[in-house]
Amino acid sequence: MQLAFQKMQGAGNQILVVDQRNAVGVAPSLQLVRQIHGRDGCAGFDQLMWLGPPRTAGAAASYRVFNNDGSEVEQCGNGVRCVAVWLARQNDAPARFLFDSPAGRIEARIIGANRAAVNMGAPVFDDSIGTLEVAGQQIDVSVLSMGNPHCVLDVADVRSADVAGLGPVIERHALFPDRCNVGFMQIVDRSNIMLRVFERGAGETLACGTGACAAVAAGRRRGLLDDEVTVQLPGGQLVVSWRGGNEAIWLTGDAELISEGTIDL
Repeated sequence: MQLAFQKMQGAGNQILVVDQRNAVGVAPSLQLVRQIHGRDGCAGFDQLMWLGPPRTAGAAASYRVFNNDGSEVEQCGNGVRCVAVWLARQNDAPARFLFDSPAGRIEARIIGANRAAVNMGAPVFDDSIGTLEVAGQQIDVSVLSMGNPHCVLDVADVRSADVAGLGPVIERHALFPDRCNVGFMQIVDRSNIMLRVFERGAGETLACGTGACAAVAAGRRRGLLDDEVTVQLPGGQLVVSWRGGNEAIWLTGDAELISEGTIDL
């Protein structure tokens, strides 16, 4: 079987796009994703966006999201932006796309040659968890869903934060039976934060779109941030806008094509 792919990046987040909208009987699996990850030209991606035919009227496509270890997750903000920018490069592509995702319908808007904004929906907070006991210490956290689970904690200096040590422990904490993404947030001022994210199934990545949304939502809910915040991640910048309450969060950032090709499986 031959499989065409486009390798893209959004704020440093490596995204592999596989377009199977017109394929018949081809379905991804843990083994297949791992096999793709090991192939030349594909190795190094953080998430794989597997495009399928739309499930509802007006949608451009449906998608499923896989980490490079083969685990399937509910959402990937940077991945959606990459898919939208790639589709917009095609002839007569619209400036607005609707997608059917595991977390519901998602809207993406093209706002530049390599830039897109995505409606990520409203955050859902879990107020039953406010602290975690980790390595003998109590850590204040914000727990919420952006279609996928996130745990956000404040750090004084994101550059020296113990992401490698605390990330995997919090990811697999007993309070998170489905594991979670862990955000380490340093608030610079009301309009700027610095962030590192340890993603479940992928480890620390250069960027995480849903993680950026979760961090801003957590800080804004506590009255520490304005309704538009620039998020500085190791791989680049994202802009997150949220008016609060049940309003949707918008995630804006660049996406670019790195390479494309076909692999034999």
